[in-house]
Amino acid sequence: MRPNLSTLLHRVYPAEQAAAVLRGIADLQRKYAEAPSRPLSLSERDVLLITYGDQVQHAGEPPLRTLHRFLDRWVKGAINSVHLLPFYPYSSDDGFSVVDYYRVNPELGTWEDIQQLSEDYQLMFDAVINHISQASDWFQGFLAGDQTYAAYFIEEDPQKDYTRVVRPRVHPLLHDYVDAQGRTRHCWTTFSRDQLDLNYKNPRLFLHILDVLLFYAARGAQLIRLDAIGYLWKEADSS
Repeated sequence: MRPNLSTLLHRVYPAEQAAAVLRGIADLQRKYAEAPSRPLSLSERDVLLITYGDQVQHAGEPPLRTLHRFLDRWVKGAINSVHLLPFYPYSSDDGFSVVDYYRVNPELGTWEDIQQLSEDYQLMFDAVINHISQASDWFQGFLAGDQTYAAYFIEEDPQKDYTRVVRPRVHPLLHDYVDAQGRTRHCWTTFSRDQLDLNYKNPRLFLHILDVLLFYAARGAQLIRLDAIGYLWKEADSS
């Protein structure tokens, strides 16, 4: 896999950065080497239920636990896979403006509830990785000048012509934010002011997201849906 991966990385990043990303991927492989994994086998007999974590509720019980009981009682044997729509802390867009990729929304339950569900059903997680909430530590760190998050977001000149950018929204493509030094930062927002697009031209961001995806796999995801993946890469003057 490594030679093919190296070739692909060199198509995206300059040689020095591509080599650094390859080393970072090797580090991530070692980090998650002991993570539990379950074989995935899909056929026309598999049935996958798409649901929010709070689709069914019972007073006094975490919704993810209620969902598990509901599935066991009514559909076990007919449905063997569950696609959980975003179950992370969020600030808008029905869960698709994620505040923290590594946490379960406490209003829904815990990682233990997810793990127990994964023992009875194949799970698909949503990876909302084109953008992240403005309330996230990542964007707040960016505004505060934390070098960990430098260049994690896409800044553009608001005077440029963006009329050829096609997207399913009508609000401005760029929004203004004021950082801790009082400077105005013009950032790319494909979907809303609350959803800041991530900058995959920054290899550190790319590796951070790979860590998120491997974390999901370690937490029971046998399938991962990549939300808004068609908007992930922005190339000036391209189609």
